[in-house]
Amino acid sequence: MTTTHSDSAPDRSQAAVARLAMITLDALETEPLARFWSEVLGWPIVHLEKEYAMLAGPSHALGIGAVPDHRPPSWPDSGAKQYHFDLAVEDLEAAAARCVELGAERVEEQPGSTWIVLRDPAGHPFCLTDAANWG
Repeated sequence: MTTTHSDSAPDRSQAAVARLAMITLDALETEPLARFWSEVLGWPIVHLEKEYAMLAGPSHALGIGAVPDHRPPSWPDSGAKQYHFDLAVEDLEAAAARCVELGAERVEEQPGSTWIVLRDPAGHPFCLTDAANWG
């Protein structure tokens, strides 16, 4: 993987303004999405109720908030997708098959042979990629 930095990169010697504590996904229902991501990431569900769920990761948390009018983002991106997860895996096809068993859907349009795009049970796209490419 190649990482590029611009000349305007922040000075790392200064203290950060904040640290990322949690990413929260919107969904119609919290429980199916919490159970899905708990299985995929191996993170325990530490809070689960109708309006909100939270998984605890090693350094971050994943929240799931119930939004009654939630509409899944589009794939491929037509301007509605705002972000997605890239997950490093040892075996692309085996990981994709397991995610599908857990409730994911493999999207029709794929970006090539080194990534597999799926949608979680709430419709959020995420990508599986070969862990060897990430060092």
